[in-house]
Amino acid sequence: MTIPKKDFLAEASEVFDIEVQALQDSQAKLGDGFSVACKSVLDCAGRVVVVGMGKSGHIAGKIAATLASTGTPAFFVHPGEASHGDLGMITPQDLIVAISNSGETPEILTLLPILKRIGVNLVVLTGNSSSTMAKQADAVLDVSVAREACPMNLAPTASTTAALVMGDALAIAVLQARGINEQDFSRSHPGGVLGRRLLIYVEDIMRTGNNVPVIAGHEPIKAAILEMSRIGMGMTSVVDASGQLIGIFTDGDLRRVLDRDIDLKTTAVSEVMTSSPVTTTTGNLAAELVSLMRDNKIQQIVVLEHQKPIGAINMQDLFGAGVV
Repeated sequence: MTIPKKDFLAEASEVFDIEVQALQDSQAKLGDGFSVACKSVLDCAGRVVVVGMGKSGHIAGKIAATLASTGTPAFFVHPGEASHGDLGMITPQDLIVAISNSGETPEILTLLPILKRIGVNLVVLTGNSSSTMAKQADAVLDVSVAREACPMNLAPTASTTAALVMGDALAIAVLQARGINEQDFSRSHPGGVLGRRLLIYVEDIMRTGNNVPVIAGHEPIKAAILEMSRIGMGMTSVVDASGQLIGIFTDGDLRRVLDRDIDLKTTAVSEVMTSSPVTTTTGNLAAELVSLMRDNKIQQIVVLEHQKPIGAINMQDLFGAGVV
């Protein structure tokens, strides 16, 4: 049977309505239990161990990952595996965050007496605040929903969404309490764009040594052109007798020289260079150069130390480092 496309859209819209309502209901039920849960995470001297079976297990894994990436050491343990050796991963200093819509998941209930015996605190996300798990918890987060988005009210949909968002709320509330900033966050994401933007400094990607184009100010323009060609950065730094930067000579300067019909063999590069160029230092973040170079409409920049060129970077270097 062919189902009209408009029916697909109507079904999708209904799912959105049900799950949005579930989230609004969960938000309305936030209370002291949430504050206790946040304090439990903050006071945890070990790690937060998140457990859940089935679809709740998938949500538990995501919550553990979110906690870990926002400054709270956390990992997921499969309750079934915990009964067969993985329980040894949990220490008395840890905190258990258990997710179960029914609050009666057998694999988790089996673990509770042992966890309580070693003194592990328990936070439960459940749709049944009167359940066995809820009664043994130190903090209960109510993620009950009026109905699932599934038309048979069976497949975990709205309930898993409510649990996921509650986990996000817990992680972010704790992040705020810890005062985590972008630098802290980036240390957990060194392979991502944010990590590269906040962890890579000028000194990490700049060209150094013989790869830095340098010419003395008294040298002729022709010599400057040869130095630019040697490195291929479209510019060369220009220094005085003591090696301090007095300017740069760029492709743009060369075009202006050619327009003026200046003698390339006899005219000193210091006479036609760009004086007071934009520069940077090794202590700056490489990502900061992107805005600096774009604002000044330049493609290259010289890195200085005690006013002497020690490095050079162009926009291609920034692209290569992944900070653009």
